[in-house]
Amino acid sequence: MTVPSVKTVTAKVLVVGGGPGGYVAAIRAGQLGLDTVLVEADRLGGTCLIRGCIPSKALIHVAGRFEAMGQSLGDGRFGIALDTPPRLDLAAAVRWKDGIVDRLSGGVAALLRKAKVRALRGWAVFSDAKTCTVQTSDGPLTVRAEHVILATGSEPVPLPALPFGGPVLSSTEALSLDRLPRRLAVVGGGYIGLELGSAFAKMGSAVTVVEAQPRILPLYDAALTDPVRRWLERAGVTVHLGARALGMEATGDGHALVVQTADGGTIRLPADAVLSTVGRRPRLEGWGFETMGVDRQGAFVAVDDQCRTSMRNVWAIGDLVGEPMLAHKASAQGEMVAEIIAGHRRRFAPAAIPAVCFTEPEIVSVGLSPTEASAQGIDAIVDQFPFAANGRALTLDAGESGFVRLVARREDRRVIGIQAVGAHVSELSGEFALALEMGAELEDLAGTIHAHPTLGEVFHEAALRLLGRPLHF
Repeated sequence: MTVPSVKTVTAKVLVVGGGPGGYVAAIRAGQLGLDTVLVEADRLGGTCLIRGCIPSKALIHVAGRFEAMGQSLGDGRFGIALDTPPRLDLAAAVRWKDGIVDRLSGGVAALLRKAKVRALRGWAVFSDAKTCTVQTSDGPLTVRAEHVILATGSEPVPLPALPFGGPVLSSTEALSLDRLPRRLAVVGGGYIGLELGSAFAKMGSAVTVVEAQPRILPLYDAALTDPVRRWLERAGVTVHLGARALGMEATGDGHALVVQTADGGTIRLPADAVLSTVGRRPRLEGWGFETMGVDRQGAFVAVDDQCRTSMRNVWAIGDLVGEPMLAHKASAQGEMVAEIIAGHRRRFAPAAIPAVCFTEPEIVSVGLSPTEASAQGIDAIVDQFPFAANGRALTLDAGESGFVRLVARREDRRVIGIQAVGAHVSELSGEFALALEMGAELEDLAGTIHAHPTLGEVFHEAALRLLGRPLHF
């Protein structure tokens, strides 16, 4: 029997992973004239586009629209009244969400073609640091490259007592349900659990959150999370803090999540579905990482400030290399690595990476919080300006509990941290990050004319207030 030969492809750059880190690295490498191959086993776009950031925000939008319509029943709000309650077709909403994902994934493919990147669909398995075999639909293909960029991303971490399957869902499955669970238990009160849990509560599920820490969103301070906690209370979401999920039990009418409460007792939460969102881990299994001779740092791949690994001309970016595990960090690293390979002088040293939590209301954090500044021995001045004193926030019915907070060094008034909570504050994250990246001082923010009426005026007013001369408070 004749064994068919395996075709071999060579390239200057091999990118493994087609998510926001990998595809950006490949596009930039192609733009710079580097012969580039990208390998992706799934659809182009990665976790963020296919089963994370984009689809979750689409369903969050649907949930918000549905909730707003429900609030117009009877006498209604804002002079808008409905005589009958709205109906939610979750399967139709998911199809709309999938259409957005399809459009964006197709857009990534077009951008790669424009940059003359060869995209291979298949699972890559490395035999050494610069060689992998890709199992494509046309058979195996060997790829050899001078430079390898690892961008394989991350995956949800299952709890040992709650393996994924059946009624236990990861965020991936939760974003593709065709019917609304009547009772949803969410394990994990971080941003993924609360974003999706809040959305399902708006759509009509009875939601219960189980969080092991003493409060929700433990990576943010209480001033930022209290408005979210109050919204959860108003929405009827039950939250068990200091509690641990012990496993599932079958019941007469379905399933129950067994939970150990903060006082050591045990309760059973009837649930049609359980969404487990206790964290993510770098995807290092199944593609031959162990053959590459690359060092690790704990759970992550060890890299320097140029994303170089311990193996020459092997680079790693995004979720593989540690926190923050954010798509925009991965994209920035991918762009940088491509430029370094092309001969540019670059290093990854951002002044700040914005983090956004799309809860109700939204939270943004860039740079140092007051507590973090104090821990670093920085003598900081801190103040905030409320959305309640902003005209645009009031016209958006968003003035109840939001604010923008500034943290600045006392000695030179340089801004070192910005935090905000409120409706639509995610859209201010770019301005916040730019201010820190440009080394803005309070006088720079105070001297920048902001359009009226906009939420951005809250940022301006926060600087004025910290300077002791607020105009609208």
